[in-house]
Amino acid sequence: MAEEKKRPKVNNEAQKELDKIQDQFDTYDENIKQMSMDRMNANAKVEDVEPQTKISQKDLDKTKDIYIKPKRSISSKEKFNEDYREDYNFAKEYVNFIAENREIIGETISLWTKPFAGMPAEEWEIPVNKPVWAPRYVAERVKGCKYHRFVMQQHVVTEANSVGQMYGAMAVDTIVQRMDAHPVNKKRSLFMGATNF
Repeated sequence: MAEEKKRPKVNNEAQKELDKIQDQFDTYDENIKQMSMDRMNANAKVEDVEPQTKISQKDLDKTKDIYIKPKRSISSKEKFNEDYREDYNFAKEYVNFIAENREIIGETISLWTKPFAGMPAEEWEIPVNKPVWAPRYVAERVKGCKYHRFVMQQHVVTEANSVGQMYGAMAVDTIVQRMDAHPVNKKRSLFMGATNF
């Protein structure tokens, strides 16, 4: 059996205060444990933001195709699982998209990918606010860059004691898209999956 932590010896009044603080801590700890990713994604709405790049279809048709390749690649010793060959073939297809960096507007996106075991880890430098061609897994990786914004809900009573009522509970407010990738549909290109990468 694990030894119970020893508590400092204090008088009765101080012990009551320590017990109250322990109860508050346990309540807060339980609230944090209940914040699972599934629950956060279900309760939060995605922040609605206008695309940074607005290019007309006429200008899109005139743009030069930019194909990007990994800046650096680190090989893998893992063996590729052939059960995922169809998914891999779909993920490696080149798609045309416009990447946006919403945190630092205009800054090139630098990220690593390794979508399947057995594939090398690749570092990508993705120019923003212009149409580029890259494998679908790169566009999906950019689209997946988001975070949850937490706020304190002031109208929720978290504790009531002899001193008064305590308000405030941690909650997810919105999901912020840190980086984004929008599909481009040129007339002269075949874009597989125009709405989804």
